[in-house]
Amino acid sequence: MTNIFHQRRQRLSQLLIENKLDTAVIIPGPNFYYLTGLNFHLMERPTLLFVTQTGDTLAIMPALEQLMWQAAMPDTTTFYWQDKDGFSEAFAQAASALGQTSLGVEGMRMRVFEADALRQHFGQESISNASEVFNQLRFSKDKSEIALIEKAIAISEVSLQETLADVTAGMSEKHILNQLKSRMLANGSDGFAFEPIVLGGGNAANPHGHAGDYQLRAGDPLLIDFGAFYQGYSADITRTFFCQHATDEHAALYNTVKLANQTGRKLASPKHTAHDIDTAVTQVLQDSAFAEYIVHKTGHGLGLDVHEAPQVMIGNHTQLEAGVVMTIEPGLYKANHIGVRIEDDVLITKDGCKSLTSLPRELTIIG
Repeated sequence: MTNIFHQRRQRLSQLLIENKLDTAVIIPGPNFYYLTGLNFHLMERPTLLFVTQTGDTLAIMPALEQLMWQAAMPDTTTFYWQDKDGFSEAFAQAASALGQTSLGVEGMRMRVFEADALRQHFGQESISNASEVFNQLRFSKDKSEIALIEKAIAISEVSLQETLADVTAGMSEKHILNQLKSRMLANGSDGFAFEPIVLGGGNAANPHGHAGDYQLRAGDPLLIDFGAFYQGYSADITRTFFCQHATDEHAALYNTVKLANQTGRKLASPKHTAHDIDTAVTQVLQDSAFAEYIVHKTGHGLGLDVHEAPQVMIGNHTQLEAGVVMTIEPGLYKANHIGVRIEDDVLITKDGCKSLTSLPRELTIIG
């Protein structure tokens, strides 16, 4: 596996050249893991990896991580620092080693105190936001990444099916949530991609609501948005069910969302942009009797981050390409009444897309 991380760092170096940046600076998180295979906590101790255009790597590292870091990255020039001394000297040593250089940082992740330390030692104008460089780096998934996402999805799907088998009217959102989390862990998940969303009745109209004490009633929708986390990669799946029966209005709204989801899965391919997908999917919702209940875009990329590039939304003219994994998740939400979302994780192939999720999309009665 060491070789794949080296190849990824080489790819980053090439992207730096293409984007006219000298050096990338990475802090613990998805990009750090992607480039090194190491998972450090993002804490009060600054921990930074520098990757240059020439492929050289340097690091600022707390001394307590020295054994693990040296074993994984023996060829990296590393400046260690101890709590009793502080980290300023390590930054000064890194700046001296790198010389005058432009730094591309993770603009949506780097914290103020790290950026301030870089400015102090590399110059006030040294930093720029390189988020787009990192988006390009991780845009298309390799076979190993796809296999891990598929495993996370498989764990998720069997866990949901096991959970639904026990759901009945009168059961609370929290109870269903806890059952689902327990099943995912029992089935091999390392954790959760995010805190699962389990919403019944009118609560389902809040797209990112939190499970509470509400007890499921006959005729209620039950929206479940969840995903297992497996070896760094996540699933992100949503299905909406109905307790005992669905009204005609609910069924019509549900089938509109299902058609929008189907439209997106049929259209997704390297021939189209994220904008194209969102436009077509949203048009299905807008042409229905429920257009006023649209509140969000069609989807997003999926991988080490639950939400990453590409954002499947109007105005994003990024061309899709083989290897992209993304969600297609249209939804409709009538405040305090009903919410329906059907979310699939799809892999863009050379001539279309493959749905990595296989849970049924037909209107399903439970309880």
